[in-house]
Amino acid sequence: MGGGDAEVAHERTLRVTTRLGALPPVVAGLNRYFGGGTPRTVFGVRFPGPVGLAAGMDKDGRALRAWPAFGFGFVEVGTVTRYAQPGNPRPRLHRLPASEAVINRMGFNNGGAAALAARLRALGPLRVPLGVSIGKSKVTPVEEAVDDYRASLDVLAPHADYFAVNVSSPNTPGLRGLQDKAALDELLGALETTVPLLVKIAPDLSEHAMADVLEVCAAHGIAGLIATNTTLSRDGIAPQDAERATETGGLSGRPLTARALQVVTFVAKESNLPVIGVGGIHTADDALRMLDAGASLVQVYTGLIYRGPGLVRAINRAAR
Repeated sequence: MGGGDAEVAHERTLRVTTRLGALPPVVAGLNRYFGGGTPRTVFGVRFPGPVGLAAGMDKDGRALRAWPAFGFGFVEVGTVTRYAQPGNPRPRLHRLPASEAVINRMGFNNGGAAALAARLRALGPLRVPLGVSIGKSKVTPVEEAVDDYRASLDVLAPHADYFAVNVSSPNTPGLRGLQDKAALDELLGALETTVPLLVKIAPDLSEHAMADVLEVCAAHGIAGLIATNTTLSRDGIAPQDAERATETGGLSGRPLTARALQVVTFVAKESNLPVIGVGGIHTADDALRMLDAGASLVQVYTGLIYRGPGLVRAINRAAR
């Protein structure tokens, strides 16, 4: 992606990718070039490859026909909320190119759970597993969050291969408080489904707080963890990006590489839950380190922005 407004560029990329997915000869050609990864089964779901598209890139599932052709072994849409919402005011997406990073304060902009369910129903089965990230609607008070998550879960359950319970975005007021032990215990206790449930955690948690999350997840039979979400830290920012780094929001990309790896290492050692590693994966070596640290699968987003779909191809080849 070149210069200019980062969100405009994101939208343009999504439109082009959506159009490519509607052209079967193009999809076939991309499939031949990018190939796929080595299949693996994690939390009872068979993934044709270890690399997934992280939530946030295609919130409303517009380009789902195209992503598998780039070598993705699974795709996570969302974060979706019970109610459609516009998100935070623009500009809300900022590139820090010298740092290979992005700051976003999107605020869960999406068309709502019912609209996503309708799109997925019309689309039919995908070639790869589909994850759905669910979050709290901004208009819903934190004390009513349980019903809000449950409503999204119920309407989308027929279409998801797994759910990611997002309690770790920094861009919805009060959301990260749902990672606290008592709040998370109440939330996970209320989310009943036969679809595997995963919990997505923030990289800013202390080891003690992560241990609490793991304890609650184990008590409720959670299928796995996604580590990590974006960070509020600004460590590792290049001097050229210092001014832009003062923007509020969650930071993703290269500065998160080391911390995401630390979190994956900790949760993999401290629990028996499968882990999807995400955060700062910009090379095949980054992905291999995540897998070596105990991740069963990896996801990319900011690395895809800066390195292009060749990153997915490189990881698939290195992880065979």
